[in-house]
Amino acid sequence: MPAYDLSDRLVVGVASSALFDLTESDAYFRAHGEAAYARYQDDNVDSPLEPGPAFPFIQRLLSLNDLRPEDPLVEVIILSRNDSSTGLRVMRSVEHHGLTVTRAFFTQGGAPLDYIPALDMSLFLTQNRDDVLTAVRAGYPAGHVRPTTAAYDESDRSLRIAFDFDAVLATDESERIFQAEGIDGFVANEVAKRDVAHTPGLLKPLVEDLNRIQRLEQERQASEPEYEPRLRIALVTARAAPAHERAVQSLRSWGVTVNDAFFLGGIEKARVLEVMRPHLFFDDQDGHLTGAVDHVAGVHVPYGVANEALTLTGELELARATDAVVTEP
Repeated sequence: MPAYDLSDRLVVGVASSALFDLTESDAYFRAHGEAAYARYQDDNVDSPLEPGPAFPFIQRLLSLNDLRPEDPLVEVIILSRNDSSTGLRVMRSVEHHGLTVTRAFFTQGGAPLDYIPALDMSLFLTQNRDDVLTAVRAGYPAGHVRPTTAAYDESDRSLRIAFDFDAVLATDESERIFQAEGIDGFVANEVAKRDVAHTPGLLKPLVEDLNRIQRLEQERQASEPEYEPRLRIALVTARAAPAHERAVQSLRSWGVTVNDAFFLGGIEKARVLEVMRPHLFFDDQDGHLTGAVDHVAGVHVPYGVANEALTLTGELELARATDAVVTEP
C-alpha cells in the first residue's frame, strides 16, 4: 500500500476531550482509578459520547472535503491519552456521529505532542491545559478549548472561524510594547512601523491552509454560480485606527486574507461574537473568552507576554511544596 501523503492538506489534531463531552468519563476515572475506568468504558463502548466544544468545528471542517472528494482537503487525527482499548468508545462515537475520521493515536497516558510537527499539523485542540502550554512553549500551534454553552444550527452548513491578531496570528512583539509603555507607546510603535510586517505567529499557517480551501470554493462558485461558499474567516482584535493599518499590511505581506475584520478599540469582543457566532474563536487572553462562552467555542492560545505567569500544574504543585520560584522555560 502506498504511503498516505499529508501534503496539500489541512491536518488538524484533536483530543477526544475536545471532540466529545468526557465530563462523566473523567469524573469516573478520578473517582475510581485506571482499572475501573477501563471496565467502565468497556461496559459503555456502545453508548455514544455526546458532542464536545470542538465538535461543530470539526464536523463542518470535514464537510469541506466534498470540494475534492477524491483527494480530501482536510485530515483530522485524534490524539488521545487513552490506550487503544479504552479508545474504542471514542472511535465508535466518531462512527455514530458520522465523522469521517479514521486515524487515531492512543498513547496510554503519555502526551502525544511530538506528533504535531511529525504530521505537519496546523492545529491541535484539547481541553488539557498543561498539554497546550507544553505544546505552545515548543512552538506548536495548539489551543485550549474552553467549555461552552453555545448552540449552533445543524442545518447551517457554514463554518465561521475568528482570530485575534497579536500573539495569535502574529507574535507578541506589539503586545510587549503595550504592556511596557501603555496604549500611547503601542500606537506610536505601530504607526512608525505601519509598513513593517509583523513576524507570523503560531496560527498564521492555519489561515494559509484555510485560504487554500477558500480558493477552491471560489473556483466552485465560478463554475456553479448557485454554490454558496461555506468557509468564512474573521479577524477580531482590540486594535483600532491608526494601529489597524499594520495588521492589515501584515496579512497582505504574508499572503493571507480574511473575510471580515473588526477593529474594536476596546469594545467588548463578546458583542461581536454574539452576532457572528463563530464555531471557534482564538485569543491569547483568556479573559476575552470568558464573556463569550454563551456564543462561541473559545480557544485560548497561551502564547506571549500575557501568558508568562501561567505554569504547568506539576510545576505549580512542586513550587508550593518546596517554596521554590517557578521560572518560565
